[in-house]
This record gives sequence, structure tokens and C-alpha cells, in this order.
Amino acid sequence: MRRLEETVLSSEPVYLGKLVNLYTEQVELPDGGTALREIVRHPGAVAMVPLAENDEVILVRQFRLAAGRVMLEIPAGTLNPGEDPREAAARELQEEIGYRPGRLEPLGGEFTAPGYTTEYIHLFLATDLEASALAMDDDEFLEIVRLPLAEALRRVDAGEIADGKTIIGLLQVARRLGR
Repeated sequence: MRRLEETVLSSEPVYLGKLVNLYTEQVELPDGGTALREIVRHPGAVAMVPLAENDEVILVRQFRLAAGRVMLEIPAGTLNPGEDPREAAARELQEEIGYRPGRLEPLGGEFTAPGYTTEYIHLFLATDLEASALAMDDDEFLEIVRLPLAEALRRVDAGEIADGKTIIGLLQVARRLGR
């Protein structure tokens, strides 16, 4: 089997931000050559598919500046340093949709864009939801949208839901439920 790994020879910070840090990294390639990589370091995140008893999923609609549009997504949020993903999932559900999960089941996860960022999103199915006070972040402006799972899947198929974590989460839940 051919060696594919790259070895980091040097790493220089270009930008250190509130959420992400950008580094340029000189790497040794498998054939001994070198190349420059630009890596966005991200603390990781969680995303949850909240499934209510009536097979409705609870989504959020919000404007995403990088995409330049309003998007329909599953609730999600960034991990705090050293935070357990399950604890972050419960916290983010509370902050974004005003529910506490009675049960969180791991659905795996996904690297958002492994060509240039370290961001890994832990995915969960959230069930046995209990309403609680909504505690949105000061800089979050979103709408809560409840849809039957079948309708959310139709929107994925139609390209109306274009967010990767949302597509993966919804498809994983549908597969788990045999739909």
C-alpha cells in the first residue's frame, strides 16, 4: 500500500480569531517534495436532529453570510474548549430551539471541508424533547420551523435544503427509522 500521509515541517499563524485560526503549513509530501497548505483550525461543533413525537423535525431558518442566503438547518453550535459533545448538544438545543433532550443518540459525524479546515461536527438524534426557556445568543437571529420528517427529506431531494450537516443528519435519521 502506498504512503499517503503528509508531514508538517512548519506552521505559521496568519490570523487568530474569535472562532477560527488560519495557519500556513509547509508539508513534506509522500514523494519527499514539499507544498504549502492553508489550514483553518476550528474547535469543532455539534448538530442535532430534534425529532418530536409526531415525527416532526425542528429546524432553524437563519441568514448565513458566507452562503449569502437564508438557510434551513438542524440546530448546531460550536464546542467550547474541552466541552463534551453531548453536553454541547444539550446546551445548543436549549439556546436555539428551547428544548432539552431526554435522549441523545450519536449519529456519527462529518468533517465539514477536510481540504482546508479541521472542523468536525458531531451529529446527534435528539428525542424525548422537553420544552424549556429559550436562551438564544445575543448575535443569533433565527426562526424555528417544524416540518414532518418526510417533508424535510423532500426538501433535501429538491435541493431546498443545501446545508451539509443538515442533509447528513436528516438522512441518517431517516435510515435509522427505516424511511
